[in-house]
Amino acid sequence: MNRDEGRGRVALVTGAASGIGLATAEVLAARGWRVVLADVKLDAAREAAARLGAEAIALDVTDEAATEAAFEDVEARLGPVEALMANAGLIQPGATPETLPMAEFDRIIAVNLRGVYVSCVAAGRRMAPRGRGGIVVTGSVTASRTVPLHAYAPAKAAVVHMAACLAAEWGRSGVRVNAVSPGFVATPPLRAAMERGLRDPRLIAEAAALGRMVEPAEIGAAVAFLLSDDASAITGIDLPVDAGWLAGAHLTTYGGMRAPR
Repeated sequence: MNRDEGRGRVALVTGAASGIGLATAEVLAARGWRVVLADVKLDAAREAAARLGAEAIALDVTDEAATEAAFEDVEARLGPVEALMANAGLIQPGATPETLPMAEFDRIIAVNLRGVYVSCVAAGRRMAPRGRGGIVVTGSVTASRTVPLHAYAPAKAAVVHMAACLAAEWGRSGVRVNAVSPGFVATPPLRAAMERGLRDPRLIAEAAALGRMVEPAEIGAAVAFLLSDDASAITGIDLPVDAGWLAGAHLTTYGGMRAPR
């Protein structure tokens, strides 16, 4: 790990109070970034920020004016935001299309798609005139496979495509935009679902080529790489970090994953 990688540059992470966002903030801070943890849960963000020697701000990514104001405030106090992880999102409860309330569908789209776009635009409009910057959006392996998440998965598919569109838009202005698509990550919500018997950890592990779930810090490391100078020629991609779930899930048709040699 290069602890001087960030060189004191400012990185803003949305949805940073817990889970993947928090893990990414931790990795970025360890690598020398000056991290701003942005979340609607300000108390939790402040607690994490105090531990990391970072900043915390309240941010509802569905509020365009508030998002613009947050970027304006951060840049006035700390300097230019040179990296954004647009991660804020909601988990959709399982429901059939017939029983999923449209209000819930709209809420998922508002945060997981529109909120990501609003965050990216707020960052990109400032990065592009400066001729530099990196953005990573949080996609999902559900963007690439059929799952019974009829708002969440389409929103994530759109986010992944959005990253490519914005990469093409801002590439000549020196701004790189990529997506990271987590698989089944051992976050508190997933662990809680497993404890309640709503998810079977054995089935998750069996479907992945590596035979396990992903740790949150592994997502953080992938994001840190894409935001680093080591990824200076990488833009417009979707990077799955899924322990090989996309590679292995279909092998049930052929008897399941291959045994270790």
